[in-house]
Amino acid sequence: MAVTIKDVAALAGVSPSTVSRTCKDHVSISRETKERVRRAMAKLGYEPNIQSGSLSGQNAEAIGIILPPSYHETYENAFYLEAIRGISQFCNQRQYISMIITGQDTEEILGAIHTMNASNQAEGFILMYSKQDDAIIDYLCNEGILYVLVGKAQNSASQTIHIDNDNLLAGQDAAEYLYQLGHRRIAYLGSESLFLFSAERKSGYQLALLRHNLPVLPEYCVEVNCIPEEDSGHIRALLEQPQRPTAIIASDDILAVALERTCIRMGLSVPEDLSIVSFNNSLFARLTSPRLTSIDINSFQLGIEAASQLINHIENPNLLAAKTIVSHSLIERESCRAILRADT
Repeated sequence: MAVTIKDVAALAGVSPSTVSRTCKDHVSISRETKERVRRAMAKLGYEPNIQSGSLSGQNAEAIGIILPPSYHETYENAFYLEAIRGISQFCNQRQYISMIITGQDTEEILGAIHTMNASNQAEGFILMYSKQDDAIIDYLCNEGILYVLVGKAQNSASQTIHIDNDNLLAGQDAAEYLYQLGHRRIAYLGSESLFLFSAERKSGYQLALLRHNLPVLPEYCVEVNCIPEEDSGHIRALLEQPQRPTAIIASDDILAVALERTCIRMGLSVPEDLSIVSFNNSLFARLTSPRLTSIDINSFQLGIEAASQLINHIENPNLLAAKTIVSHSLIERESCRAILRADT
């Protein structure tokens, strides 16, 4: 079996990313650590990729920002724009360059990451999303590449640097807000549960219902794999239930806009017929009519924290992996109304 970068790291008593940066003769790694790593490499017979081992000792002072695979939906989502603004602001302050990595599918993104890593163009990466069984995370881990995850770490959480919201609590808060307004038939409209933020928000919503002894109905939980451009059959089916929900929690402002559009086509009024709580508190939430009550997850701060953690680990390789939770808040607007029990 071929010797891997993880084998070298284990023998040298360092992280795989330290081995990777030693191969590149990175200036942030001490001479003593480099010597220890090189002794381990020699003992195990590990041969690093020559292209990835820049011996110039120059720090590219650049980081890569990895967006999820998408044809176009990702680039229309204000969450990523606002988080990237936070990353860029922090990088500018620390004199680092930020570079966007994107593609239509996972293979295209993996190719771009491999090229950047092999040519020593980036000192680390920020992965802007978290989903189950992600080949990109597997590649970063297996290659010992330094990265920060924006979202929940699915595996090896204690060894993963990640920045996140408490999405479970946020989902509970959204449902609790609607419950206190008198709603009892509350539904959830979200992205696919393979994206962990949506799965967590859905779980929080369900926990809030159970706390109040309300049934968790499968027909009240709708997941879509993209933002519907036309009238969505899934959303319409939800609104055509014999016992139509009086309120819906949408996992993203863009989904809430699609929901509002379907309501208009069906002759339903927001909030008179349906109350809506969404997430992100983006420009979409402020421009709709009525404006959306939305959970502000502080996307800008998520970006700042991600850049801060990555650069700190680049410059201090022996730092332990840390989890940072960014707080959320509910912004009340006109998309929700209180109802009497007789309305339910």
